[in-house]
Amino acid sequence: MNQISERLASLSPSETLAMSQKSNELKAQGIDIINLSVGEPDFNTPDHIKAAAKKAIDDNFSFYSPVPGYMDLRKAICAKLKDENALEF
Repeated sequence: MNQISERLASLSPSETLAMSQKSNELKAQGIDIINLSVGEPDFNTPDHIKAAAKKAIDDNFSFYSPVPGYMDLRKAICAKLKDENALEF
């Protein structure tokens, strides 16, 4: 027999998760709804992002990054902003 402490048993479910559940129920009923409750995307993670995350773990990028960020990433962001937005940093 599992016992839960009185203190734990007195906790109420998360209101945010309850709103998300309600949104999912309404969506399942065919109602067009935008769920802004939990801050999650309404689409699956794209495969190229999953692959990049797996590679990062395999390459041991699993520790805190330097405070200013990795130099390669900072350069890539600057190049993107220059190429796509005509911004130079």
